[in-house]
Amino acid sequence: ALAGCRVVAVDGQGRVLLIRHSYGSGKWMLPGCGLARREDPVAGAIRELFEETRCRLTRPLVVERPTEDLHGARNTVHVVAGTTADAPLADGREVIEACFFSVDDLPASLAAGLADALPRWITAAEAGAPPLR
Repeated sequence: ALAGCRVVAVDGQGRVLLIRHSYGSGKWMLPGCGLARREDPVAGAIRELFEETRCRLTRPLVVERPTEDLHGARNTVHVVAGTTADAPLADGREVIEACFFSVDDLPASLAAGLADALPRWITAAEAGAPPLR
């Protein structure tokens, strides 16, 4: 079984931070990473968000733990939501673009399923109370 995290970083205007990688589909998605065995998902999320975008995550909490199939293996994804007051700066290597988007004005080229989940994750990030599923 694999473990990873996705980061829902919300700014003061209620917009969510999305990134585009220099590899893969080229679609806009949440920052995230694979987790080492026994790595704390919140610590991994904070580290990865800062490495990829230079944004610091405040009030982080795990809001969901969906399980996905990844190349035939079971992958538990820890969705970590929080807020940031920082302006994103793409690292230029792994991440080529990093921007805040309103949930009402998401980019057309968005990772599958993200538009449906973002409203509840943004609400959780702003409330600071996890709706764990």
